[in-house]
Amino acid sequence: MAERAAAARGALLGKIGLFPALSANVLNMVGVGPFLTIPLVLGAMNGPQAMLGWGLGALIALCDGLVWAELGAAMPGSGGSYQYLRQAYGPQSFGRLMSFLFLAQTLVAGPLMTASGAVGFSEYSHVLLPNLTYWQTKLLAIFICLLATFLLYRNIRSIGKISVAMSVLLFGTMSWIVVAGATHFHANLVFDLPPGAFHLSSSFFLGLGAATLITMYDYSGYYNVCLIGDEVKNPAKNIPRCVLLSIGVLACFYTAMSTSIIGVIPWREAMTSKTVVSDFIQRVYGAGAGAVMAALIMLVAFGSVYAVLLGFSRVPYAAAVEGEFFSIFARVHPQRGFPSFSVVSMGLLSAAACFLSLDNLIKALLVIQILTQFIAQCAAVVLIRKRRPDIARPFSMYLYPVPVAIALAGWIFILLSNGIVYIAVSVAAIAVAIGAYFLRARRRGEWPWFRSV
Repeated sequence: MAERAAAARGALLGKIGLFPALSANVLNMVGVGPFLTIPLVLGAMNGPQAMLGWGLGALIALCDGLVWAELGAAMPGSGGSYQYLRQAYGPQSFGRLMSFLFLAQTLVAGPLMTASGAVGFSEYSHVLLPNLTYWQTKLLAIFICLLATFLLYRNIRSIGKISVAMSVLLFGTMSWIVVAGATHFHANLVFDLPPGAFHLSSSFFLGLGAATLITMYDYSGYYNVCLIGDEVKNPAKNIPRCVLLSIGVLACFYTAMSTSIIGVIPWREAMTSKTVVSDFIQRVYGAGAGAVMAALIMLVAFGSVYAVLLGFSRVPYAAAVEGEFFSIFARVHPQRGFPSFSVVSMGLLSAAACFLSLDNLIKALLVIQILTQFIAQCAAVVLIRKRRPDIARPFSMYLYPVPVAIALAGWIFILLSNGIVYIAVSVAAIAVAIGAYFLRARRRGEWPWFRSV
């Protein structure tokens, strides 16, 4: 089985270096997130003290990023957590269930994340097309998912070039926001704190948890490079570099962008805006510039749809190659050398997810990922170190095990600070997936029901 999987993964044509991989990672992380969620972050804590959410989110992302960097360098095949969880928890025992649960949540989380970028695109389209109806907005989001699927129907070298071009556009857009804020900045607006802003009550910590969940959506995606490990040059070095660089660079940009905006637009006004960045640029440079910014954000949002779909489309492919999912997902395009069926199927699921609201997409996405992937993976890196000395670790996280403990505590804090409804729905979905696994395992005579020889 291992030989067959290696041969199948070798059918993927082309490798990308650090810069194209970093570009795809950054596009995945940013998307439309900070351009839409700054008002949500402010509203979570009802004031500019919500900037703490960006700092806490950056800390959790960095610590969890070290977990991904170590595992990604050690097991750089396509599929990411599918491989890590299986190897950590036992490839022939409990790891089979864990990897199956990850695969099941990927078929939900991938489309949810992709759709969030498409929905964000359609939200900002109202700046340019204010008369769009509800259904026209939804159809536009669906079209964006289908367009990204069409563009991904090619090999990784072409994709790398498109990612670099889109990342240049992204950094230009974010730099414009920062420069506009720096040249029209009013410090008194940033420090216009409401009474009791830092009173350490239960409402303060619940608000901080809600704000951090939103900022983690904006940081989420630093692991995208781990999902396409088979198509990255020198993955033992480039995967850790890509993960950590993308977190560090965007933490600086997110903080600067948020500060710039509330230094120009009073926070009480900013937290009610649905297109806050366009409103900000319009406040500084006029309506024409605001429309240009809306168009740039729409292009960036499309870039995120493209990058997210790229990464998640490789997960069912990797599972099918291992014989753990429907074999049709292992189909590779005979000329272009990419997982063709997986790309198309994930694109169609993403289009269907566009019928949900952005708020529901964000909360459902983060809660199900925390429960089935992020917490389990914090334990996985410890298990690999203790039980799998046969797995080489070209990169070892700094200050181990402190980052693991911080990441784990952060995920639990976010989980407990947010809606019980989303947790209950996610737990129910996990229970269904576990039931499906045991039925499938019984039929195939796999763990925990082995066929007698």
